[in-house]
Amino acid sequence: MIVGFLAPAVIIFSLVFLYPICRTVIMSFFKIDSVTAATDTWQFVGIGNYQKLFTTDIFKTAMFNIARIWFIGGLIVLIISLLFGVILTSGIRGKKFFRAIIYLPNIVSAVALATMWLQYVYSPKFGLLKSFLDAIGLHELAKTQWTAPEHVFWALLFAYCFGMIGYHMLIWMSGIERISPEYYEAATIDGANKIQQFRYMTLPLLKGVLKTNITMWSVSTAAFFVWSQLFSSVTANKGTIVPVQYMYMNIFGAGNAVTERNAGYGAAIGIILCICIVVIFTICNLLIKDDDLEF
Repeated sequence: MIVGFLAPAVIIFSLVFLYPICRTVIMSFFKIDSVTAATDTWQFVGIGNYQKLFTTDIFKTAMFNIARIWFIGGLIVLIISLLFGVILTSGIRGKKFFRAIIYLPNIVSAVALATMWLQYVYSPKFGLLKSFLDAIGLHELAKTQWTAPEHVFWALLFAYCFGMIGYHMLIWMSGIERISPEYYEAATIDGANKIQQFRYMTLPLLKGVLKTNITMWSVSTAAFFVWSQLFSSVTANKGTIVPVQYMYMNIFGAGNAVTERNAGYGAAIGIILCICIVVIFTICNLLIKDDDLEF
C-alpha cells in the first residue's frame, strides 16, 4: 500500500526534478552545441567552463548586477513590505481593499508590467514620471532619460521592486496574524507603546518568516530574466545583464557577446546560481535561529 501511494510521486519527482538536476551538473563539465545534442557529441572539458566563467568580464558584470539587485532590492522590498504588513494587520478599515491593491502587480504578467513601466512611466515624451516632475516644477529632472545606459539599472530595479512588494507583504502578514493578540494585550497593560511592541515582540516572533522571505527573494532574484531582457535595448548591455540572461545567450546563441553556442557553459552558470542560493540559505539558518522566546 505504501509503495503504491508513494511510487507516482517519487517517479514524477525523479523525472521532473532529480534527473534534470543531475543532467545539468554533468553537462557543466562538457562543451555541448545544444541542449538536445546527442551525448556522443559532448566534448569533455572538465572545469574549463567554470574557469572561463570566472575570467569573463561580462559574467562578472552579470554577477555584480544580480548581487546589487539581491541586496539593495531586498532591503527595499522586505522593509516596505513589512511596513505594509504591519499597517494592514493593525486593524485599519478597508484591509481587504488595500491588500488587493498592493498585491495587484503580482497577478499581472511580468512582460506587461515591464512594458507599462517602459512605455507609460519612463517614457521621455509622455511618461507618468515626466508629467509628475513637470507638475511640481522639476523641469530639468523631468528631461532625464531614465532608460539611458547610466540610469537603466536603477530604473529596472525600482520597477522590479514595485512588483514584488505585494507578494512579500502577504508572507509578512501571514506571520503577524499568527501572533496571539494576548501578547499585545499584556504588553499594553505593562505600558509598552506600539514601537516597543513592534521591536521587542513582533520582530523576534517573525524570525522564521524573515528566513522564508529572504529565501523566496533569493530564488526569484536568481531566476531574474524577463525584466532584464525587456529593459535591454536590443541586446544585453552592462547595465541590465544578469546571469540567467547570459546563460540564455550562450545556450541559444543570442546576442553580440556570444560567438558560439555552448549548453555546457550555460549549465555551469545555472550550477553557480544554485550554489549561491544554497549558501544564502545556509547563512540565514546560521544567523537567524528560531530560539525559544521569553517575555
